This record gives sequence, C-alpha cells and structure tokens, in this order.
Amino acid sequence: MKQEKLIKKYNKHVNMYEKNLNNPTLGKWRSRIIKSAKGNVLEVGIGVGSNFPYYDKNNVHVTGVDFSPEMIKSAKQTAKQYGIDADFIQEDVESLKVEPHSFDTVLSTLSLCSYPNPSEVLNQFNDWCKKDGTVLLMEHGISSNALLSSTQNVIDPLFKKVAGCHWNRNILEIVESSPLQVEHVERYWSGMVYLIWAKPTK
Repeated sequence: MKQEKLIKKYNKHVNMYEKNLNNPTLGKWRSRIIKSAKGNVLEVGIGVGSNFPYYDKNNVHVTGVDFSPEMIKSAKQTAKQYGIDADFIQEDVESLKVEPHSFDTVLSTLSLCSYPNPSEVLNQFNDWCKKDGTVLLMEHGISSNALLSSTQNVIDPLFKKVAGCHWNRNILEIVESSPLQVEHVERYWSGMVYLIWAKPTK
C-alpha cells in the first residue's frame, strides 16, 4: 500500500482508536511493558497516545512520532489529559533522522506490523537507543497455535489491504535477527501478542 493511501487510512481511523483508548485488555499489556520506560523516551507510531495513561509521568519525557497528522493532533490532546511531558514529530519512522544514542528508552506498541522493512526499523532502534538504554516492544504477530497461525497466513493479504498491516509476522524471529539483544519475552492471547524487552548492542 502506498504511503499516501496508508496515511489517509490512519487519518480516518482516529475516532476508532480514540474509542479504544482505554481498552482494558490492551491496557493490561501496555502497563506491563511501559512501566519499564524511563528518561528520554522515543515512542514510534504514537497513534492517539494510547500509552500515555501508563507512563510514570514524573520520570519520562516522550518524543512521539507518527506519519498521520490527525493521529498527532489527537495524541497532543491525550498528553495534556494525562499530564505527560511530550513533544511530537510528524514523520515516517523509516525516514526519521535521529542522533545516535539519543534516547534512554525506545518504545513501539503495535507498529512493527505495518512497516515494509521491520528489520531496518529495528536497526534504527538499536542506533537511537543509548548503550545502557532499553528497547520495549508490544507487538502482534503469528500465533503459537498451529490452527490460528494457519488462519492468520490465509487472511494476511486481506488484512493488509483493509488495515494496512501484516497479521502473520514472526515478531520474535524478526527481533532476534536484528542487532538488538533480547532479554525477556512474554506472549499472550495464544501467542499472538508479544512483549519484548531488549538492549542495544552497539
């Protein structure tokens, strides 16, 4: 899907994302991973700011990145609502220019599914994170259940067309093949939800 069409799609999805802002199931997983975020945080695919309720607002400054202007607009309002110290960049993560080793925490939640080249994005995370920092990922991908994974493989082309993202990526395999050093992994919802704590290696 061309980027212009994808941006328009996400612009139109803002209301849906806002209605889902306090989804309790997602919130449980967001809270689990985001409590590890600290310091100067780069959050990619910020969306409407769905992670803001779970940050320790006294210990973070968030730089939120998203290519959708409508998502950025909504995220700014969510940051005010939850008292999060944040600034925002409207940019495609794959073309984002960031000084190496700039952030204590790099965070992605439910965004690796949509990048044409997720491995390259993870290479960037590795470069952008401070050497003693942390990369935190909450992503959806291929299930550990054989029946579900087969279904995911079948519906992936349709899902990509409708939602703009892949439903069947092996997130752990992608992360393990990147420069990042995986420290801890948790999987939920028949293995379709991945929580990953990792460290940069260079």
